[in-house]
Amino acid sequence: MNFFKALDPTERRTFKLHLLYFFIDGVILGVMALNEFVILRSMNGSNLQVAMLTQFMAFVLIFAIFFNEILRRIKNKKKLLRVIAISTRLPLFALIFFPKNPEAYSAGSIYPYLFLAIFLIYVLANPLLFPTINMFLKNNYSHKNFGKLYGYASTVNKVVVMLVTVGFGFLLDFDSYSIRYVYPIVGALGILSIFILSLIDTKSIPIIQIKRSFWTAIKDSLVTIKSIIVGNKPYRDFEIGFMLYGIAWMVTFPVISIFLADELNMNGASFGFYKNAYNILTIFMIPFFGKLIGKIDPRRFAIITFSTMALHLVLLIVTHYFPVYTDFMNIRLYLFLILSYLAFSVFIATMSILWYIGSAYFCKDEDVSTYQAIHTSLTGVRGLFAPLLGIVIFSFFGYNVTFSFGAFLLFTAIIILVRSYKRKNNSI
Repeated sequence: MNFFKALDPTERRTFKLHLLYFFIDGVILGVMALNEFVILRSMNGSNLQVAMLTQFMAFVLIFAIFFNEILRRIKNKKKLLRVIAISTRLPLFALIFFPKNPEAYSAGSIYPYLFLAIFLIYVLANPLLFPTINMFLKNNYSHKNFGKLYGYASTVNKVVVMLVTVGFGFLLDFDSYSIRYVYPIVGALGILSIFILSLIDTKSIPIIQIKRSFWTAIKDSLVTIKSIIVGNKPYRDFEIGFMLYGIAWMVTFPVISIFLADELNMNGASFGFYKNAYNILTIFMIPFFGKLIGKIDPRRFAIITFSTMALHLVLLIVTHYFPVYTDFMNIRLYLFLILSYLAFSVFIATMSILWYIGSAYFCKDEDVSTYQAIHTSLTGVRGLFAPLLGIVIFSFFGYNVTFSFGAFLLFTAIIILVRSYKRKNNSI
């Protein structure tokens, strides 16, 4: 309590708004965590449509460089947030009109595609929303308090996500068409949360004088990206490793959802449990790994991250061969699947840090935003093809080959990073 009392009035007010935003956002993310299950069970959707969900989330990030330039040029960022809120969250209200009879969701139904279109509009906000949030917070929190305050809010967010995901899973088991009112409520909460965020003071955000045309700025950014990738070999090695990891993630992520829902025949409660129970451990591990990344090279840190995801995939294969389980409170507990998600909890704890700040190690302070924009855009590039590639591999070869392929990519990434770290004269 003394820590919060010591905050200046601006930080205290900002934190209250930040915390409230992250709390509501946790409710929203908790519901969205079961999107794949909703497609497969409530809407009788296809494996391809599950892959499209993953593809949309990554694909929009390819525009990060363009959106970053747009964000720099907009002076009234509060108004920008409110326009984003209404235009991207309001379409969720359309689910009120989705039918409540199974016949409407027969093969070839239009409703899964309508759901995907609504979700695509929803995630289009991310390339503008995420950097705006960071901008608001970094200009209202002091440097020494930023990490702590962001960490407290993130912890609340993860706890809420976990509880809501499991709760929504139970609700879907009770009423698979509860999506007709749950998602419109999420839409309303999404608008409310972003409006709350827009109440944060923006007076301290510097106004940048734009001297170049939009397209000239984009062209200059692309030239800069090329020079960075060609000239900074340690960073290039890091991003090659990350590209291989990212492909492995996007290839296997939709197939894992299909594996849980169809192969293991999970109900909503079990699906929700495995999708978020690992956050319990993740919450406690993040502070430790946050300190660790400050002490070691991000390439060494990434080896930990990629190794734990590879272990997660290997244990999924073991679960497929040895599906040993017991039932507890309507949740099916698989022995090797629990071990798999224990490894996954370490992966998430490390990746949640590495993804955001890993690239900053390879550049000067004034170049951080440029390096992160490259990092984010490359996520969009792999999103163009990797989720669909996963479904193709799964369709022809099944679960085990798909998971093995993902593990192979991760081990390849680890080898590249080990060789990069050991190579002499790696310093910038």
